Amino acid sequence: LSNGADGYLLKKDSSAQLVRAIQEVYEGGAPMSPGIAHRVLQAFRQPKATAKKEYNITDREQQVLELLSRGVSYRMIGLELSISPETVNKHLKNIYQKLHVQCGPEAVAKAIRERII
Repeated sequence: LSNGADGYLLKKDSSAQLVRAIQEVYEGGAPMSPGIAHRVLQAFRQPKATAKKEYNITDREQQVLELLSRGVSYRMIGLELSISPETVNKHLKNIYQKLHVQCGPEAVAKAIRERII
C-alpha cells in the first residue's frame, strides 16, 4: 500500500469479490479484505514510543527534536529547555547518530515519518 497499491485482496477472496474490488478502484475506492484493513488500522495505531524505543531516543532528545521541528533555533532550544547551546549540539549529534541522518531537517523528517514526534 505504501508503494502505491489502490487496494489489497487476499488470494482466497472469491472472484466476485475481485470483480467488486476492480469496480471499486475504478470508482476511486480502495478495497481491502477485512483482515488486511484490520492490520492497516493497527499499524496506524502504533504508539510513538515504539519507534522511540527502537532508536533509543531519550525523552530530552525527543524534546529537542520536537522544538527543532517547529523551527526553533538551537539557541532558543537551549533557553526553552534550560540547557547550554553546547548541550543542544551534543543532543543533536546523538540524535543524528541514532537516526542515521546528517542534519536537522533529515532528523525531523525521519522523526515524523517514524512517529517519534
